[in-house]
Amino acid sequence: MSACAPTHAADSTRPQHSHPPHSPPPRRRPRLAGADVSAAVAVFLIALPLSLGIALATGAPLQAGLVAAAVGGLVAGRLGGSPLQVSGPAAGLTVVTADLIHRYGWRTTCAITVLAGLAQLGLGCLRVARGALAVSPAVVHGMLAGIGVTIAVAQLHIVLGGNPQSSVLDNLRALPAQLADPDPAALAASALTLTLLLLWPRLPGRAGSLLRRVPAALVAVAGATAIASAAGLVLPRVDLPSWRSHALAGLPEGPVLGLAAAVLSTTLVCSVQSLLGAVAVDKLTAGRPGPAARTPRSDLDRELLGQGAANVVSGALGGLPIAGVAVRSSANVRAGAVSRNSTMLHGVLVVIAALLMVPILELIPLASLAALVMAVGIQMVSLHHIRTVTRHREVLVYAVTTLGVVALGVLEGVALGVAAAVAVALHRLARTRITHDEQEGVHHVHVRGQLTFLAVPRLSRALHLVPQGARAVVALDGSFMDHAAYESLQDWQRTHTAQGGSVELTGRRAGVRIAEPAGPAGSAGCRCRPWTPWRNHQCEGGPRTLSASGDGTHPGAGPAPVRDTGRGAGAARGVGADTGSGATQDVDAHPGSGADRSAGAFEAHGPASDPGPSRRQLARGISMFQRTVAPHVRDELARLAREGQQPSQLFLTCADSRLVTSMITSSGPGDLFVVRNVGNLVPPPEEDRGDDSVAAGIEYAVDVLGVRSITVCGHSGCGAMQALLGSGTGSGSGHRTGSGNAGTPLGRWLRHGLPSVERMADGSRPVPWTAGGRPAEAVERLCLINVVQQLEHLRAHDSVARSLREGTLELHGMYFHVAEAQAYLLTGTGGDEVFTRVEAMEDLPRPV
Repeated sequence: MSACAPTHAADSTRPQHSHPPHSPPPRRRPRLAGADVSAAVAVFLIALPLSLGIALATGAPLQAGLVAAAVGGLVAGRLGGSPLQVSGPAAGLTVVTADLIHRYGWRTTCAITVLAGLAQLGLGCLRVARGALAVSPAVVHGMLAGIGVTIAVAQLHIVLGGNPQSSVLDNLRALPAQLADPDPAALAASALTLTLLLLWPRLPGRAGSLLRRVPAALVAVAGATAIASAAGLVLPRVDLPSWRSHALAGLPEGPVLGLAAAVLSTTLVCSVQSLLGAVAVDKLTAGRPGPAARTPRSDLDRELLGQGAANVVSGALGGLPIAGVAVRSSANVRAGAVSRNSTMLHGVLVVIAALLMVPILELIPLASLAALVMAVGIQMVSLHHIRTVTRHREVLVYAVTTLGVVALGVLEGVALGVAAAVAVALHRLARTRITHDEQEGVHHVHVRGQLTFLAVPRLSRALHLVPQGARAVVALDGSFMDHAAYESLQDWQRTHTAQGGSVELTGRRAGVRIAEPAGPAGSAGCRCRPWTPWRNHQCEGGPRTLSASGDGTHPGAGPAPVRDTGRGAGAARGVGADTGSGATQDVDAHPGSGADRSAGAFEAHGPASDPGPSRRQLARGISMFQRTVAPHVRDELARLAREGQQPSQLFLTCADSRLVTSMITSSGPGDLFVVRNVGNLVPPPEEDRGDDSVAAGIEYAVDVLGVRSITVCGHSGCGAMQALLGSGTGSGSGHRTGSGNAGTPLGRWLRHGLPSVERMADGSRPVPWTAGGRPAEAVERLCLINVVQQLEHLRAHDSVARSLREGTLELHGMYFHVAEAQAYLLTGTGGDEVFTRVEAMEDLPRPV
């Protein structure tokens, strides 16, 4: 056989190709999904009136809006890194573009757009897209709010039948005179547009649900146009000159510094808005059910390159600056788009409309477009954003940015906002409140904020208010302590304990280990790492020390991984603050009491005779949750309490204490419906007599909660599997029983795992294996086999079988290797069961 011939040429089972052997194979026509077509039509119907309205608001030729919409769909849609984000003329660029047109004229503005696109291409090549996300959200929201106010005030003049001024202040000064003498025809068209825009999404009933599929923006503009034409109202309308006279970009004219600032501001606004929009689109896409959620995540550097190329083309062709548009992107995602084809097709539809629908577009009243854009501007001042910045104490940054954009301009306003954000951060770092009070003979020193050298004098004064020999409690409520504060606190602690006093330190510092030296009783301390409450260890000896560096290790335990224990399950939901900064756990051992692990508190315990060490441990753990985690998850839990639970999947796993389901799956409150039992067993329906709890959980999850997937998760070193093999030790999970002891509740329960043992003994059936190789130990092989066997049991349940037939449910197998902290997902069935490492998978596993 020739070396150039394909190795499968002799395979008769393969389809034969009709083209000659040495000719290139025929190109496959790109597939266009029906969901992409419908999404493209929906986005086009929204983009057409908005593009004209934004062009009107900037003072640019109206055709420039259509050019930007078409280029945004075709160029940014094809080259960008966010497949479902729709780009075009954005309301956030209106103020910047209007100012450029007023200062330099239209052709120079087009040249500035080209230069801004080239700057974006350079930034994309430098791969700095992630850096744009470091801008404080309060600055971004304040910028958008300022732009929205500017747009609304300017368009209000056109709504009333007048002409806007060049600045917000001039528009506000001229507004009383405009309100005193409005144009009735323009006011009527605008009022009709706003009425349709507000009422259309609220149409009730089944007919309303069908009508609401037509975009409200299109209905508002089309309705106002039709009624204005039928009533014969005389008012200014859209004027689209011939494409032959369309103005293209020219050489930039003006002062060099002014042009550079213009390019910088255009680049900044376009890039930040597009990158934040891409992140928002990823969140919307991930929240969709079924295969539609598997659209690849955005490549932000590629998105910046795509936006740069689109701005170069749009500016060269005489179009407006381009950025990702939130309204069109969200409509594209909600309409079910699955690829970038929807974005590109919407661009094609804009081109067709610009060439063939000119007579229809010229019937649109300018007042109707102005009312539409004014509504968009008002929506940019989001109450949700205001509540968010208020909750995070960043109202000052938001207000400074908004007022700066309104009064001075976008670039100046953003610069003021960034300066305000830096000032607020420095103020928080330097602001420390230290209080002292006495309660029942115990002196409490409470430190709120960060402990730096600036706070050392106040800390020393508060500490010296504690009398010699008294019991003191120092509560550290910050997440940072510098060397000066560390030494001051350490020196006072040594002196106070040497004089017969006691010191108890509590707080949220993850990097500080503080405990008093060994007392007269010879009690030994320890230096525990942040995972102390997660680890079932016993503290051993060693001097009690204070370490500000946080690099101490537990004697004999080796280095322990640093874990942000405060975030918990809320991390996947974007809870916000780093609650893990208060997750350090220190243990002080007393003779006769063993180890008392404190959940978040550095505590010098009382006498060894104190009752209830387990109760104290539980109470301290709950106290840590109330202080550090509850404030950040309270809003989310309140929402779940109002709306009820809507989990996306049922997670059936072992009761082993080492399996933390929320940590392994990065899930948060309300995400998982969890059923845990010894050995992650699913009794078949015919064997379910007397133990219906698992079947009840399955039925409730599938039929009542409507979960979309069920995952059976086994793990390494499972004590139930050891018991089934007859070892009887159960060292992995603490299941200390043999499989033959059927007289006990545990023995009767483990009989549901016997089919897994029989499957393992059957030499004719293949043994599941992991991508790392076939496990050598029988227990690990049984752990893998048990997952596959329990999936078969799961399919026998009526609710599961029915949902699988209807295509509304997926089943997944999972294996977690505890020692390696590595998860594996089952990627095959029918004799080829392979558990694949999740990090090595390019895509989600197919359901089993």
